[in-house]
Amino acid sequence: MMEEEIISLLRLQAIPFLGEISARRLIQKCGSAQSVFREKKGILHQIEGIGTKATRHLGDPKFRRLAEAEYRYITEHKIKTIPIDDSRYPRNLWHCPDAPLLLFCRGSIDLTDRKLISVVGTRNMTPYGADFCQKLLEEIALWDPVIISGFAYGIDICAQKAAMSLGLQTIGCLAHGLNQIYPRAHEQYRADVERNGGFITEFWSSSKPERNNFLKRNRIIAGMSEATVVIESAEKGGSLVTADLANDYNREVFAVPGRPGDPFSEGTNRLIKTNRAHLLSSAADLVYHLNWTKEPSPVASVQKQLFVEMNETEQQVHTQLAETGKQQLDDLALNTGLPVGKAASVLLSLEMKGVVRPLPGKYFELT
Repeated sequence: MMEEEIISLLRLQAIPFLGEISARRLIQKCGSAQSVFREKKGILHQIEGIGTKATRHLGDPKFRRLAEAEYRYITEHKIKTIPIDDSRYPRNLWHCPDAPLLLFCRGSIDLTDRKLISVVGTRNMTPYGADFCQKLLEEIALWDPVIISGFAYGIDICAQKAAMSLGLQTIGCLAHGLNQIYPRAHEQYRADVERNGGFITEFWSSSKPERNNFLKRNRIIAGMSEATVVIESAEKGGSLVTADLANDYNREVFAVPGRPGDPFSEGTNRLIKTNRAHLLSSAADLVYHLNWTKEPSPVASVQKQLFVEMNETEQQVHTQLAETGKQQLDDLALNTGLPVGKAASVLLSLEMKGVVRPLPGKYFELT
């Protein structure tokens, strides 16, 4: 029964002293998550990595109650679940020894026969990084890849918005449960991402966006992808952790070079210098190393519309930007007489139509 198997997987996730690798060994030995809880402790102790602390908790009814409560939440909120032995489970991630037992999803994710590329980088994105990110996605859009990132500030959200504007599917990997969005400022993009891909997490509804969760989340980003692209990174940062994980999983890693001494290129330059990433100067480098030799389908090509339909408010914002050049959100709202929230909504709509692009510092300009 699928319901009982999902509850059993949730129980395994909840049990202390039992990590993903050990839990997966238990399932492989016993045949299913349900069977783990019916097996004799003496048999379980014979499995490599399974200690007495973990087996002692297997029979604790507290973890059954926690799993049932989380299952009720999942069911009531129509959250999709993908067990590790399900055919829908991302194949690349399945090959990682520490892959999550269970993924929670929202949206319209379809990974069937798709190229999966993760794009990550600094939260303190520069105009150089933003321009490179946009151009890279425009060039690889012909191959219709799925763009994966962490839905964070900077390069992450830049890549995901660029993907949506080009008609590409994008997936946000979250470091918390699906009952919230972090950072809160990105709540405005939630519906668009769910229409153009969706969100994936291994975390329960009770999980908060804590530091360790982000580190765990990074292995999903690296593990799902056939290649990880790092666009701008300081000497230390989460995107470098993702790159290291991708290398550990024997995946391709690409890094965009920057000027020597540029603080937001120190990380990417070091990845290249230490041979932990291919130098990425254009999409051609990625296409070559990934052996995307097949001619891209013209159906997958997304071209910028010559004539975009705009309503009266969108036209008002467009005219303002055309007359004055780039403007900050607050100034644009003041000059058009629109509330800030309404102006932000209109700008997002124009972004999705490929008419406007965001710049650092809450500036916007026409494309």
